[in-house]
Amino acid sequence: MTQETINKIKNDPSFQELTTKRRAFAIKLSIAMLVVYFSFILTIAFNPSTLGTPLSADSVTTVGIPVGIAIIIFAFILTGIYTKRANGEFDDLSNKIKNNLKDN
Repeated sequence: MTQETINKIKNDPSFQELTTKRRAFAIKLSIAMLVVYFSFILTIAFNPSTLGTPLSADSVTTVGIPVGIAIIIFAFILTGIYTKRANGEFDDLSNKIKNNLKDN
């Protein structure tokens, strides 16, 4: 790829829109995951009895197990959300950039 082609892509308004939207969306999802994960870690650090409480009187399973599983499921859900948007809106913008490059 030549420097001229790279400059055309960088100056394309669709490319700038794509990078801005993708970055903002990725930051939002990352912050959501970090808040959930660090809340879990901080709870373990400063109030371990909360997650160490048994689910019932006769149970050996603690509250921490389903909470940990929920965090893993939350990560999968965020991945699915990002993938759905990437395969829709972000791919459409990428194709628009490619078409603009072909036309010029």
